[in-house]
Amino acid sequence: MSSFKLKWHKLTHWEYWPLWAVYYPLFPVWLFFSLKARSFFFFNAANPLMKNGGMAMESKKEIYDMIPEEYIPKTVLIEKETVTTDSVEKLLSEMNLQYPLIAKPDIGMKAFGVDKIKSKSDLESYINRTPEDFLIQEFIAYPDEVGIFYVRVPGEEKGKITGIVAKEFLSVTGDGYSSILQLIKQNPRSHLQLKALVKKFGNKLDTVLKDGEKFILVPYGSHTRGAKFIDRSNQNNKDLENLIDGICTQIPEFYYGRLDVLYADFDGLSKGENFKIIEINGAGGEATHIYDPKHSLFFAWKEIFKHWNYLCKISIINHKRGYPYLSFKDGRAMLKANSLLEEQLKLV
Repeated sequence: MSSFKLKWHKLTHWEYWPLWAVYYPLFPVWLFFSLKARSFFFFNAANPLMKNGGMAMESKKEIYDMIPEEYIPKTVLIEKETVTTDSVEKLLSEMNLQYPLIAKPDIGMKAFGVDKIKSKSDLESYINRTPEDFLIQEFIAYPDEVGIFYVRVPGEEKGKITGIVAKEFLSVTGDGYSSILQLIKQNPRSHLQLKALVKKFGNKLDTVLKDGEKFILVPYGSHTRGAKFIDRSNQNNKDLENLIDGICTQIPEFYYGRLDVLYADFDGLSKGENFKIIEINGAGGEATHIYDPKHSLFFAWKEIFKHWNYLCKISIINHKRGYPYLSFKDGRAMLKANSLLEEQLKLV
């Protein structure tokens, strides 16, 4: 695909636009909710026991510790300053964690810095290049991932699911004569990830796949790393809603956010079978079903408005219960720190 066609594709498909282009036009909406809550950083009270309400700079390990352990992968926090490869391997052995594993920053975003660790050499490489504390998790082999957005108004017994998104991992399918590199360039979704894929796979991209052979390029359900998001909100059902509500009400003071879940099949997930929650995003979690290519930007804005309305309502109620908003000074410091961290993680 030519450079012009790639740029034109990005321009005409809003899902590829930078966040500021999607969200800046909604600044008056955020200002409206800020005036209603009497705080620009009202979201801090949405999930009172998560740092910054789960908007940014929160520890993933602290959130995992709030979730009943049967629903999450085995997870260990590795402190960067004192770690060696041998000490990590010893700890993994004590926890009965074996390769392959997943490594991710403890404070992270957009799946930056997430990597599959297949060996001791992979582990050593990750330790050397990651700038901060990180997590090691057991690898969950379930084939599919879904994001489920959940809200519950404080004081109400039951919450509800407000959006479901299926995530297709970035991949190519062989035709028997094209190299992986050539296949990547045939699809704008993968072509836009070319720089990162060349860095990751190197000469392996010259491999020719068999006809019909599928090769997963990025095994993570992150839109910024090429995953295709498909709106599956119409698949919500009573069993699934009861399952998610039952889990979320066990998480202390959790009212608003998105659960990212790996699962074997959707019917089994609805029945509470064969699934693991791999992450929970709080106030900063997007209702990512908006990124389905079939949806217009106006649909996305409508859904963002709807979820900000929930966020504001929940925050105001919790504030009246005694939970503070974030001060303007602390809020600005959080945004600055988050911006600096994003630049660091892009290099991992």
